[in-house]
Amino acid sequence: MAIQTPLLILSIILAVIAAVAGAAKLSGSPRGLAGARDVGSPDGLSRLAGMFELLAGISLVIGLAFAFIDLIVWGLVTLWIVKIGAIFFHFRSRKIKSGFPAFLILTLTTIALTLALK
Repeated sequence: MAIQTPLLILSIILAVIAAVAGAAKLSGSPRGLAGARDVGSPDGLSRLAGMFELLAGISLVIGLAFAFIDLIVWGLVTLWIVKIGAIFFHFRSRKIKSGFPAFLILTLTTIALTLALK
């Protein structure tokens, strides 16, 4: 089955964002964890979220490479859950404006999921 162009484009964008953000958090570098620390997320939880983001990005890339829609959906659902957590921490710390990137990624992920499940 061929993957639709809008899903392909969204998945590539989300894969790159997830892989880069996940690797930065997973590395444990102060720069990679700065945003998470700013909203009060513990380092261990942030690194765990980074691991799931990186796995989601890898899942998207492999799913796209082999046109395996289940792997794409798995990556998108994982990314969706991680971004819900990010938005929770932004609201909890009352730094809602800085949560816009997480909300944007959540929205793009929701659109991609809708396209993937058609």
